[in-house]
Amino acid sequence: MNGHWIAVASAEHVRRGLQDGFMQVCHGKEGPLKRIKPGDGVIYYSPTEILGGKDRLQAFTAIGMVQAEDAYRFDMGEGFVPWRRNISWFDATEAEIRPLLDRLSFTSGRQNWGYQFRFGVLAINPEDFDVIAGAMHARVPHMA
Repeated sequence: MNGHWIAVASAEHVRRGLQDGFMQVCHGKEGPLKRIKPGDGVIYYSPTEILGGKDRLQAFTAIGMVQAEDAYRFDMGEGFVPWRRNISWFDATEAEIRPLLDRLSFTSGRQNWGYQFRFGVLAINPEDFDVIAGAMHARVPHMA
């Protein structure tokens, strides 16, 4: 893998992407997807179960690798045409973030660790990717 990313979305939205093999970020904006390249690893962090919900999930909910195709627009109806990228999702389980906070470089020692996720996409280092993948019991090709 080349780059490593965390994308942020509700678990409900992540499950749609898992089912259909895509990722979408920042309410369908193209810009963040341009930074993410084929072969990059992507992990989804879901602060909540449902967009705008008050429930706290605070878990990593999906992990995969960006496929070779470019980002594309997809008509979801009612005038909403977000940008997407195709993803090969890995077999994995959800993993709560709290047990990992002291082990991740982007959260360790930070009282307001959730602030890191405010822009919807966060570049991370390979070591952090591997820590999260391990917590998710992910079957990642380079880790097999």
